[in-house]
Order: sequence, then C-alpha cells, then structure tokens
Amino acid sequence: MDELKNFRVFADLKPDDLKKLGGLVRTIDYGAEELLFMEGAPAFGFYLVFSGAVKLVKRSSKGKSQILKIVGPGGLVGETTLFDKGLHNAYAKTLIPSKIGFIERGDFFYFLEHYPKTVFRFFEHISQELKAFQNKLAERSYASSKERLSRLILALDRLQLELSRAELAEMAGVSSKTAIRTLGELESRGIVAIDNRRISVLKEDYLKRLIEPFTVPSDEAVII
Repeated sequence: MDELKNFRVFADLKPDDLKKLGGLVRTIDYGAEELLFMEGAPAFGFYLVFSGAVKLVKRSSKGKSQILKIVGPGGLVGETTLFDKGLHNAYAKTLIPSKIGFIERGDFFYFLEHYPKTVFRFFEHISQELKAFQNKLAERSYASSKERLSRLILALDRLQLELSRAELAEMAGVSSKTAIRTLGELESRGIVAIDNRRISVLKEDYLKRLIEPFTVPSDEAVII
C-alpha cells in the first residue's frame, strides 16, 4: 500500500515491509460527519487517515465540547490507547468525506515484534503530541484570543479545511461571540477573507508575527 509511506511513524520501513503492513490494514470510506468511535468505547486498534480529515472531540458531563485535535492525511487517530488497552477518552468524527484505515492491536503488535524501529517512531510521535498539548495549555493561559484564533486559521489554511465558528471557538478555547468578533476584525483589516465557512488568509506574515510567542508544533498532518 503506497499511501503508508506518507505516515511518519512508518518512515523506517522498506517497500516490502510496507506491503506486509498493508495486509493488516482495513480501509473504509466515510462520508462527512460520520463517527469512527465513541468516547468510552473499548479501543481495539488505531486509525490512519489516508484522505479527508477527522476531529477528535472531548465532551464534558455538562454537554460542552472541546476539539482536541484535527487529523489530516498522514495522521493517526486513537493511537494513545494502543499500548494501555484502555477506553477511548474522546470521540472521533470525520469533517469531510475521508478514507480511513484501521489496524487491529494484536496484528500490529505481532508486526512490531519484527520491526522494532517502528515502536520508537510511535513513541516519538506520542512525545511530540504531548509537547504540543503542553504548549497549547500554556497558550490558553497567556495568549490572547486573537493569537489563538490566528494560529488555527493558519493551520486550517495549510490543510485546506473549514470549520464553523462554533468549532473554531471550541479549538481556541474562546466563546463563539469572541470568535465572531475577532474574525470580523481580521476581515475588516484585510488580514483574512471570509466566505461562509471558508477563511482565506490574505496576509500570512501578519498572522505569523502575531502567533510567534506561542507556536504549538506538531506533525504537519495534525492541528492541535
């Protein structure tokens, strides 16, 4: 399966190894807004995003939602439960029509016995995401709503994705009113152009300067 070479966690695998791994992958075509798994459901493996995009969402007991991350092509979903055999602590849903692969835990562990370098790639991936979430936590404490929204706008522009105002607010940790007001200000100053859900970046350098103090580095396929 040629697409597997686009996943950083499989970067050390040779073509024959990727072919063996491809034999373990079940691929499914999902429509927009379809669930991959529910919060609290048992985790039996992990998912690979070949095309499209998936959001991982945590819901509170009071019904409030928080988008934890968005995963585009070349990214993983549900991988945090791979080694602890726990339950999914959030739910995953497609944003747009997507091609998703699934690898069952037992099959993958058997594969890892023969290709141990991939284990270190997985730990590298999880470590990188952990640092990204730590940086985002700091961003919540110190960065303004404009800085947080600007970072998301640039990331969404990179992956050519669209979110509703409510979803943008969820990811940035601001109210919907604040998100709408801030987007209006950026549009009126000619920094972005807004057409329904589509936000086009007109002055990328301005947004990059704005977010400089609090970047949240992660895999290019992931928005955190």
